This record gives sequence, C-alpha cells and structure tokens, in this order.
Amino acid sequence: MIERIKTLAGAFDFKKEYKDLYLPTAKPNIIDVPKMVFIMVDGKGNPNTCEAYKNAVGLVYALSYSIKMSKMRATQPRDYFEYIVPPLEGLWWGEGNYFDESFIQDKDRLHWTSMIRQPEFAVQEVYEEAKIALGKKKPELDLSLARLVSLAEGLCVQIMHVGSYDDEPATIEVLNKFIAEMGYKNDISTNRKHHEIYLGDPRKTIPEKLKTVIRHPIVRC
Repeated sequence: MIERIKTLAGAFDFKKEYKDLYLPTAKPNIIDVPKMVFIMVDGKGNPNTCEAYKNAVGLVYALSYSIKMSKMRATQPRDYFEYIVPPLEGLWWGEGNYFDESFIQDKDRLHWTSMIRQPEFAVQEVYEEAKIALGKKKPELDLSLARLVSLAEGLCVQIMHVGSYDDEPATIEVLNKFIAEMGYKNDISTNRKHHEIYLGDPRKTIPEKLKTVIRHPIVRC
C-alpha cells in the first residue's frame, strides 16, 4: 500500500525508496535483507567473455520489461503500479558453493545467477503472461532458462565498492575484517551466496567510477 501511494507522484524507484538495500556507504553495515521476488537465470563461465552470461542478462532484462509493460495488456495485473526497473544483480560462487577473491582473477571458474528484482504484483500468473507476450515478440529467446524465485537472504553485511570489478578483493577484505570485528562469521553456502548489485553501466561508465554493492551472508560466531 505504501508503494501505491508513493507512485502517485511518479514512478516508484526501488533504489531511492530502499536506500538501506541499494545505497550503502564505503563503510560496512549489517542489514537484515527481507524476502524479495526475482527473475533469475543461472550459468557458468567468465562474464566478460562467455555468450551465456550476455544472453542471461539480456533475458532477465527482457522479461523484466515485459512485466513492466503488462499495464498495456487487456487485463492489467492486480495492484499494478508505475515503477523503474530495478538494477541488475548477481550471485556468484565456485565449485563446492564457496567464494573467495581468487575467482575474481580466474573468472572462468565462476558459477553465477543473473537476476533482477520484481515488484510485489509480479506473481507467477503475471510472470507467465509476460513470458507469453515476450515469446511472441522475440521467439528466438530461450525463456525456459529463466524462473521467478522468492529469495530471503536474511542477516548480511554489505558495502559499496567504487571502482573496477577486478579491484573488488580489497573491498571484500574490508568487509571480512568488519565481520570478524563484529563477532560474526561469513556464511556463504549452497543457499547463501556472494551477492553483487550493479548501480553503474560498464558500457557507459569508466571502471574507476563504477558502483557495486557487495553483500555477504553472516551468522554469529
């Protein structure tokens, strides 16, 4: 209901309304991440070179905009509101479901989930209708690769990384030091991943100015 009221003044912007999730500072902070709905596509390989990653990003964006444009169809989704499509996000891990800084240098070993958050009205029925509409416009897309998933990350620590993706290890070191000092430990596992949220477009922004939220799951020691 809060979101519907806010959209009266314009399109709802998830980044602005949920600054605790999308706009942390360069100093780590602890956050309890609520359940959210995402469109996800899984894959493996170097995101800079493999076609699978490029296709995955294109697919999650295409489906996200198909849901956004569902207002134009004969039956508008219940509780629809105007919004800005949220930023691209990614979960990253290696063999054995763990993650360390070495994967940033050896990206061919990476497994990933490319994903974009969806508004609350994007229930399974709305998602399926969006897939049908998109399939008619772009039959070349393999829509079977995507899925609609609820994700509740729970207790995490996050930080804003400014700079090249290759320079993330230094920021992760700051994050890990904070985790230990606060009496927690990293809880990266099968169900809880290294998480990145991309606030800059590498096609339009120089590497030194790229902004990326880095989020790690934690538990008490």
